[in-house]
Order: sequence, then structure tokens, then C-alpha cells
Amino acid sequence: METNYVLKMDNISKRYGESRVLKDVQLHVAAGEIHALMGENGAGKSTLMNVLFGMPVIHSTGGFEGTIEFAGERVDISSPQKAMELGIGMVHQEFMLIPGFTVVENIKLGREITTPTIASSVFGASLEKLDRSAMAADARKALDTIGLGIGEDQLVRGMPVGYMQFIEIAREIDKTGMKLLIFDEPTAVLTESEADRLLETMQLIASKGIAIIFITHRIDEVIRVSDSMTVLRDGSFVSRLTTKESTAAQIAELMIGRKVEKLVDDVGEDTRSIQDDDIMLRLTDFHVDMPGERVRGVDLTLRRGEILGIGGLAGQGKVGISNGILGLYPSRGTVELDGEKIDTAKLGEALKKRIAFVSEDRRGVGLLLEESIQENIAFTSMQIQNRFLKNYGPVKLMDKAGIRAHAQEMIEKLDIRCTGPDQYVGRLSGGNQQKVCLARALTMNPALLIVSEPTRGIDIGAKKLVLELLGKMNREQGMTIIMISSELNELRSLCDRIAIVSDGKLTGIFAPDASDAEYGMAMSGMKKGGETQ
Repeated sequence: METNYVLKMDNISKRYGESRVLKDVQLHVAAGEIHALMGENGAGKSTLMNVLFGMPVIHSTGGFEGTIEFAGERVDISSPQKAMELGIGMVHQEFMLIPGFTVVENIKLGREITTPTIASSVFGASLEKLDRSAMAADARKALDTIGLGIGEDQLVRGMPVGYMQFIEIAREIDKTGMKLLIFDEPTAVLTESEADRLLETMQLIASKGIAIIFITHRIDEVIRVSDSMTVLRDGSFVSRLTTKESTAAQIAELMIGRKVEKLVDDVGEDTRSIQDDDIMLRLTDFHVDMPGERVRGVDLTLRRGEILGIGGLAGQGKVGISNGILGLYPSRGTVELDGEKIDTAKLGEALKKRIAFVSEDRRGVGLLLEESIQENIAFTSMQIQNRFLKNYGPVKLMDKAGIRAHAQEMIEKLDIRCTGPDQYVGRLSGGNQQKVCLARALTMNPALLIVSEPTRGIDIGAKKLVLELLGKMNREQGMTIIMISSELNELRSLCDRIAIVSDGKLTGIFAPDASDAEYGMAMSGMKKGGETQ
């Protein structure tokens, strides 16, 4: 018996310049089923949905290759408006509500119900009167369908995020002719009870014959509610699975399984003697209130002389750990360096303890864009360690010759592509800006170096150079390093141990050669595996 697919996307390919982000992807979704779209960050899920929803970012960059059939007909979805006319809706990860509007006004926005007036009969439909009672009745029906017992006249501003998510859903199901609804990471901001309720709502919507595409990385949710799934990896189609015939381990391995390419060749002879009881850094019940990267009670130890990797999907808290240690966001719990507590409420305290930090936000945190390369490289060590300063009686002045000589050395060491030490950092490419950030951290001669997304925006050749440099500093100078990265392959190429963070919590610590399934399940928050701390 042939499946009644409401959506068939075949051979979908998309390029942004020279970068091919989708390669012959297919996605088939049947009417009335919940179909999960799975894959790591960067797998191509968002780009594929942008194609389906006709987003301007697709059509303003050369369009795409492949075909889309919807409700049995070949379609050209050239805009979000066209997608909505066909009966495709989307519940976005970022809320699209207007805080100053009421619930009913948000639900009926763009589809207001009006009644004629004397003025409108003369001057046109723009002067018709809003039929607020009819609009409220429609909104109430949509809210009741998903079981949300809030007043339709309440303002959205100040509501809990869980309520906002359900209002987004109510707005979509209020539309007539809805055939397919896309949920983009809908449970990411919800409490456990809210998430349970949302999953039940999805099942209710599907029972009415509406197809659902469920984008998530949480394998337990997929197993619980989906009928089938498509797995993407590195922009390519991997497999279409029936959920009841799949296991969590199989799904996890399909999501991240790839050949582990050797990214580093020469990091020097390993003469280290790492002792399990020689703890350099200890985090105890560590919480960080960093929006989008909250940390929720992490216990973690770092052994002297090792490279510890911290990985996980975007928005799960791995980046929050480093920012909390450096005091860039409010935190609670205990951070101890060599048995001495660090007061993270004091900005700069960690730097004074010889903890250097390369931020993932090079433009917002890491660099002085209107200053020269040499000034950027020397700035932190001047401020914290009084380096590159000459005393002239009670006056301290910059040692410009010393700064320039050191900057030139770092430019050569890191292969920073520039016109010279005087060039403004804001005029460098993203990859070279990242190298300047690393040069500034290394200039502090740190006891502990924390690098967050150190190769983001760097080409393959430069990436190899940076990773090998980190490895050599660890092997030859004994520098202890925490490396935070979204690229699991990078971590597995360089690190001694890899801690995985999901939903702000530590889900396991693994050896670099642990199986793809173990890593995938930990990244999805399925279970705790590997070494525990």
C-alpha cells in the first residue's frame, strides 16, 4: 500500500557561495504523522526548513536545487506567505509574538475578523471595524484545543516562556487549511512538565490528520512521540527510520557517526605524567546564568597537565561554563584553583590567578576592533600583569618597541595574515581575528588556558595549525588546557578526556575513542555514561 505523503522533498541541494550546506537531501512526511528531523548542529536541518518555508535567505542567495511536492502537487514555495497559503505553518524556536499585544491579538494577527461600517462602505475595507468577539471566540477555541487555560485578553508581555510557546502553537492551529506544522526545538525552553504537555499536544494535533515535522536533538522525546524520522549529517541525508523499529543507540550513532579524521599530526613527544589525584581546577555544584547557555549544577575536575574537552550541542551550557569561571555572567557554586576558591563575582579575578581565556565571542568580548594587532595582543597582560610597561619614576609608559617585537613574534608563530602589527584588528578576516585572541591569551603565559570554540571561522589549514599549537603547548610546556568546542572531531583529535554537557548538566566524561553511540546519547541527554565526576 502506497504511503500518502503530504510532503515530498527530493534531491534538495543548497550552496552559500562555495560552501555546499545541503547535498541531495530527501524528506518525506505522511499526513497525520509526527516525523522527527534529527541531526547535530550544522547538519542542515534549519537550512532544509528554510527551503520548505520559502525563507528570503534561500531565494536571495541563488535558490536551491531539487523538487518539492505538497499535497500531491509540484509546488514552488517562493515565500513564507506562499507556504502559509499551501497550509504549512511553523512554530519557531525564537518566539515571534508581540509582547504589547494580547493573546487574541497575537493569535489573529494578519487574519483579523472585521465587520462593515458606514465609513467602510464609502471609503473602503480599511475602515471596517474589528469583530473582537468573533476573534476572541476563535482564539478561545484554539487555546482550548491545546488545553491552555489563560484569558485571551491577557497581554503576552511577562508571561512564562511555556505559555508563549503554546500561544505560538494556538496561532498556527487557528489557521484554516493547515496540513503541515513544523516544530523547531519546541521543548528547549520548557520545564519538564511543560514539555510533557507539549508532546501530548503534538500527538493531539497529529490525530486530526495534520502532519508534524519535529526538529529536536532529544532522542527520548523522539522515541516517545514520533512515528518516523529522517537523520541528516553534515548536510547529507543519512537514513529514514521507523521509530518503533529503532533504538536510541542506533539513532545516536547515525546522528554523529563519521570517520574520525586525524586533525593534528605533530604535537611533540608526550612525556606528561598526569595523576588522577593532582587536581588543578574543581567545579562543585556550579550554576551559571548565561542566557541561552545556562549551567545547572555541574561537578567537574581538571587534572594538572591534561587537555580536557567540553562538548555538546549548541545552547546546552558548554559555553556557559567558561564564561561563568571568568565572571562574565552571574554564577553560584564553587570554583577552586589549586585548592583556593576563586571569587567569580569579581571580574578579572580568574585572570589574576593566571587563567587565560579565549572567548567564543571574539568581536563582542575578545577584541578591541578599533585598535591595532599589537595593542590587542599586549592589552590583557599590561592590565593584569603590568607587562610591556617601563617605569620612568612614578610614571609607567608602554614599551612600544617590546610590544611590537612580541606582536611580530606571535604573528609569525600563529600565521596571522595581516599587513603588520599596526593593522587594525577590525579589518582582519574572522579567522585571523580568532588568532589574535589566541595570541593575547598566550601572551599571559597562563597556568590554565581556556579556549572556547578556538577554530570557529578558521579555514582547514589554519584550524590544523591552531590545534597543533595547542597540543605542543600542552606537551612541551606542560600547559593545562580546557577546550570547549561544538566540533566533536576536534575534541577527539586532541583531548585526553571529553566531558559532554546537555541541558546545562554533565551527562558523562569519555575517552576520545568512545563509541559514536555513547557520545550521541550523552549529547542528547539520554543517559549518563563514561567516567563520572
